[in-house]
Amino acid sequence: MVDSSIVIPTHVPIRTCVGCRNRAIKSELLRVVVGSDAHGQPAVCPDPRGTAPGRGAHLHPASECYDLAVRRRAFSRALRLTEALASAPVRDYLDSLD
Repeated sequence: MVDSSIVIPTHVPIRTCVGCRNRAIKSELLRVVVGSDAHGQPAVCPDPRGTAPGRGAHLHPASECYDLAVRRRAFSRALRLTEALASAPVRDYLDSLD
C-alpha cells in the first residue's frame, strides 16, 4: 500500500552562481538584476524576492562568490550588457546580511 500523504517535488529549479559557477537550488541563491544606484547610474541590484522584471543572474549570498563575480566581470556578461555596471548595491546588501 502506498502512503498518499507524502509529497515528492517533481521539479526543483537549479541555477548557476555567476561567481563560483557551481549549481545550486534557486532558493539558496540571491537573484540580481539591472537597476540604478543612489546616484541614478545603472548598477547591479539585489532582488531577494526574485520578482523584479527583466533578466536576472544568480549569486550565492557570500562575499567570496561576489568577489569572484566582480573579478571576472560576470555580472555584465550574465545580464547581457556591454557596459560595466557598478555592483556596490549588491555588496551593501551582502554586508547587511552579516
